[in-house]
Amino acid sequence: MGGAVHEVEPIRLSTLTTLRTGGAPERMLEASTTAELVDALTDVWSRGEDWLVLGGGSNLFVGDEPFEGTVIRILTQGIEELSSPHEGRVRLRVQAGHGWDDLVAYAVEHGYAGLEAMSGIPGTVGASPVQNIGAYGQEIQETLVEVELIDEATGEISVVPAAELGLGFRTSVLKHHYGGVPQRRAVILSVTVDLVVASERVVRGEQLRRALGLDSDAPVPLTWVRERILATRASKGMLLDEHDPDTHGVGSFFQNAIVPEIVARSLPPECPRWPVTPDLDAVTVIPLASYDGFVSAVKPEAPDVKVSAAWLIEQAGIRKGFKLPRSRASVSTKHALALTNRGGATAAEVSELARFIQSRVHSEFGLVLQPEPVLLGVEL
Repeated sequence: MGGAVHEVEPIRLSTLTTLRTGGAPERMLEASTTAELVDALTDVWSRGEDWLVLGGGSNLFVGDEPFEGTVIRILTQGIEELSSPHEGRVRLRVQAGHGWDDLVAYAVEHGYAGLEAMSGIPGTVGASPVQNIGAYGQEIQETLVEVELIDEATGEISVVPAAELGLGFRTSVLKHHYGGVPQRRAVILSVTVDLVVASERVVRGEQLRRALGLDSDAPVPLTWVRERILATRASKGMLLDEHDPDTHGVGSFFQNAIVPEIVARSLPPECPRWPVTPDLDAVTVIPLASYDGFVSAVKPEAPDVKVSAAWLIEQAGIRKGFKLPRSRASVSTKHALALTNRGGATAAEVSELARFIQSRVHSEFGLVLQPEPVLLGVEL
């Protein structure tokens, strides 16, 4: 593709991540075009080095020791409008380094519906399918068509349908899970979403309707939805603000817990919960050789339930603004689910606070909260 490898002086990761922890890597590359990104990855992989791709740094918790490897900063930009095979819809192909909220703003401004509830989520477009980002009941998997990616094992570039990414609650086959490795080691180059051409919409989801304070089924403008979501996120310290320490974190540090219905019933009734929608279009495959003309009835299963991690944390005695003695890390003063760096906090201090919260919730409710960000050189 003809891009050049652009090596720069390594920058401390504490200045490039929203949680503000981490030292400088051994080596740092920057890629402003797809060609540069492909060449940078190819160069790193040929050396057999440890590597990390870095977008907005908003979902990354980095340890205190310097990263012994190469960090590649993805700075690619651009939105391309494409025709959709579905009437009344449009497709947007977006470069991996493009800001996620910039994409949402573009979609809302042009009257394209499907992303507006995810307004204000920090980070880049390329990271969005890896985490299957979502907010207020809306997730990117609802509009994601495909991604263009490059595989580490082969160096080949391919277009992969969303159905092959193993998208689930805040997960995919590309995600580095805590204590594990991704099922597929690859880097996203671009993302394509399919959106409804409409400047207003009827809001259906319970979580989003509650957040917006809606009690009717009348259509509402996308611009209004975006404004309300941004205001709500700001009130919770979930919009990045240089002057607000409550935003110096990774957003929600812990995932809302997904539990079987029987477990949810054991929690206090006032614990907020939402059903995880079952697959109503599940396909049963029966080998032709064994088909006898009858298909057994599918046994209905109770859907899993998503319960509020923030509620569990507060009911375990961890209040907003809580911090351990002499620590510079604390729970946000606005939202119990966010752990924040109040100024100069080390990764060890953040980890200590996270472990304390996990132990309190487990002691009270028997549930182990899982971290949402990618952990690099740090353990909980």
